[in-house]
Amino acid sequence: MKLFKLIGGAAFAVAALGVSAQAETWDMPTPYPDATFHTANIHDFAKDVADKTGGKLEIKVHSAGSLFKHPEISKAVRSGQVPVGEFFLSLLNNDNPAFGADSLPFLATSYGDAEKLWAAQKPIIDKLLDVQGLMPLYAVPWPPQGLYTTKEIKTVDDLKGVKFRTYNATLEEFANLAGAAPTQVEVPDIPQAFTTGRVEAMITSPSTGANSKAWDFLSHYTDIQAWLPKNIVVVNKRSFRRLDDDVQAAVLEAAAAAETRGWEMSKAETAAKVAILKENGITVVEPSEELMSGLKAIGADMLANWKASAGDEGTALLDAYNN
Repeated sequence: MKLFKLIGGAAFAVAALGVSAQAETWDMPTPYPDATFHTANIHDFAKDVADKTGGKLEIKVHSAGSLFKHPEISKAVRSGQVPVGEFFLSLLNNDNPAFGADSLPFLATSYGDAEKLWAAQKPIIDKLLDVQGLMPLYAVPWPPQGLYTTKEIKTVDDLKGVKFRTYNATLEEFANLAGAAPTQVEVPDIPQAFTTGRVEAMITSPSTGANSKAWDFLSHYTDIQAWLPKNIVVVNKRSFRRLDDDVQAAVLEAAAAAETRGWEMSKAETAAKVAILKENGITVVEPSEELMSGLKAIGADMLANWKASAGDEGTALLDAYNN
């Protein structure tokens, strides 16, 4: 009887170890704070993965650039330092212009157009990421981008010489064409950059403006609805393939749900965050026809430059989008 108990206890211990060995934890760096709807959606995604896999895979979210700074996240996933991560898609624009199509000013300015652009962009992005050893899980757009300034902007000429916050090559080109002075600033550093005078203007979403408490350091928000850029969540292909088939399926199912949920969250975010800007004293204005004419002229120049550098992939993307 004692021997049976010993054997039974040993078998239980081995079984317990087996279950423990199957469980895995993935560290996931993200660039934005927990209050940002993208990060909230990622927390829901992580919970879904844990639930759908019965705890076989846990995803530990490291928000606000706490594990890797934003520009380092894609490289960290590519190198296998972490198995999964989120970043702003157009940060990879220097790798291939197709990554930056959703940040081209006034190409896609509504959610319907953004969905159509993503449908055209995704097959190309899939192939480009595959070469880097990455696989996209899902992508979610920011609300339409608006112009934040420390003074009223009536024409493009009003931006000349203004210190302008940028975060990728596309926005740097925009600032240069507008005659502004581009300065690289990541989201967590926005308040300090404005307060210290490093920047005086930025184009970003109502979400980032409200979450950064823009009313503490600037006065005007002009609703130019310039573009709807996306964040993308990617996984290292080797890490993904090491998962059991059922766990892989659960991750993909959770990712599909996160994309659907994220787009709806983004739509709800737009009106809610613009209202918060107003409530806290930001002057929210509709852009003048003269300002929009000047901005769209810059957008047309940027699209022409993009076409020239994007090659066959860019042509295929625009053909798919426009047809």
